[in-house]
Amino acid sequence: MSHTASILLSLSIALLAGLLLSRLAKLVKLPAVTAYLVAGILIGPFVLGALGIEGIGITTEQIESFGIIADLALGFIAFSMGNEFRLAQLKKIGKQATVIGIFQALFTTLIVDVVLIGLHLLIPDKLSLSAAIVLGAVATATAPAATLMVVKQYKAKGPVTDILLPVVALDDAVGLVVFAISFGIAKSLSTGTVDILSVILEPLLEVILSLALGFIMGLLFTFCEKYFHSRSKRMAVSVTFVMMTVAISCLNFQVGSIHIGFSSLLACMMLGTVFCNFCDVSEELMDRADRWTAPILILFFVISGAELELSVFADIAIVIIGIVYILSRSVGKYFGAEISSKATKCDPNIIKYLGITLLPQAGVALGMAIKAIELGPEGVIVRNITLFAVLVYEIVGPFLTKLALTKAGDIKAEGRISARDEHIAKKKQV
Repeated sequence: MSHTASILLSLSIALLAGLLLSRLAKLVKLPAVTAYLVAGILIGPFVLGALGIEGIGITTEQIESFGIIADLALGFIAFSMGNEFRLAQLKKIGKQATVIGIFQALFTTLIVDVVLIGLHLLIPDKLSLSAAIVLGAVATATAPAATLMVVKQYKAKGPVTDILLPVVALDDAVGLVVFAISFGIAKSLSTGTVDILSVILEPLLEVILSLALGFIMGLLFTFCEKYFHSRSKRMAVSVTFVMMTVAISCLNFQVGSIHIGFSSLLACMMLGTVFCNFCDVSEELMDRADRWTAPILILFFVISGAELELSVFADIAIVIIGIVYILSRSVGKYFGAEISSKATKCDPNIIKYLGITLLPQAGVALGMAIKAIELGPEGVIVRNITLFAVLVYEIVGPFLTKLALTKAGDIKAEGRISARDEHIAKKKQV
C-alpha cells in the first residue's frame, strides 16, 4: 500500500470511528468530544495501532505527520472564539470576564505551586522544585477546543456560556505569560543562571505580537471579503485567512538572546474578533466556516485521543503526583472562579458553575509541557504528569462542562428532530 493510501485510509478510519462512537455517546448522554477522544485511544498506538497493520489504526509516526491537522483545527477554534468578543457583548461582561480570567488563572498557579512544593519537600527524589514550579504554570491553561465543542453541540446559551468563552480565551493568554516567567525561574534553579530580560520580555512580546498579527490579518480579511459575493468564494476567503494566520504564527525569530514567536491561538482569536466587529455579515460567514471545519475538528479530537500516553500509568510516582496535580488544579480553578465572580457580582449560576467548566485541559498545556523538556530530566517529569492530567481531564472534562451548563440552565432539553428526519419530512410535504 502506498504512503498516501495508508494515510488516507487511517484518516478515514479515524473519522468513521469518531462518528460511530459519537452515536454510542449520545445514547449514554455523553458529549461527542468524549467519544472522539475515546475513539482516538482505541485506534491509536496503544490499541489498534500497536497491531502494526498498515492503514488500520494510527501509529506514533503517523501522529507526528498529522500535526498540520491539529494546527489548522486550533486555528479555526480560536477564530470561532473571536466571535465572543463583539463590542456589544464586551460592554456587558468585559470587566467581569477580564477579572475572572486573570484571577482564576493566577489563583490556580498559586494553589498548585504551594501543594506541589509541599510534595517536593516530602519526595524530593521524585519531584524537583523546578518541576513543581513549572507545573503550577501549566495548570493555568484550559482547553478551548473541548469547551467550544460542548457549547456548539448542545447549543448552550445563557449567562455562564456568555462569560465562559471570553474567560477561556483570556486564560490562555495569561497562561502563556505565567508559564514563560515560571519556566525562566525553573531554568535558573537548574542551571544557576538567569536572564531576566528574556524571562520578562519573551512572553510579553509573544502576546503583543500575536494580537498585532491577528489585528492586521483581521483588517485585511474584512477588506477582501467585500470583493467576493458568492457563498462558496466568501467561505473560501474565510478559510484562506485562517490558514494564512496559522502559517505566519508558525514563524520564529531570534534577536540576540531574545526568542520571538507567535501564539496561533491568540492570533486567530484576534483575527475573528476584528472580523466580527468590522464586518456586517460576519455571523453568516462564521456559521459557514463552522460547517466546513466539522470533519477537521472531529479528526483533531480523534488524533488528540490517539496522542494520549497510556504508558504514564506504568509509573506509580507519576500517577500519585498526577492525582495531586489534578486535585489541586481543580480546587484552584473552581474556587478561583467562584471568588472572582462573587467579587464582580456575577449571576449566581456563574458563581456556582463556571469553575467546573474551566477544568478541561489539552493543547496549550501540552505545548507548555513540550517546551519544559528543555529542563532535561525535570522537564520529562513535567511532560509525563501533564500527559497524565490531560488524559483524565479530556475524558472527564467535557462531561463535567456539559453537566455544569445543564445545571445552570444554559443547555436546554433537545426538542428538535435531526437534520435527516427534517429533510425527509419536508420531502413528504412536497
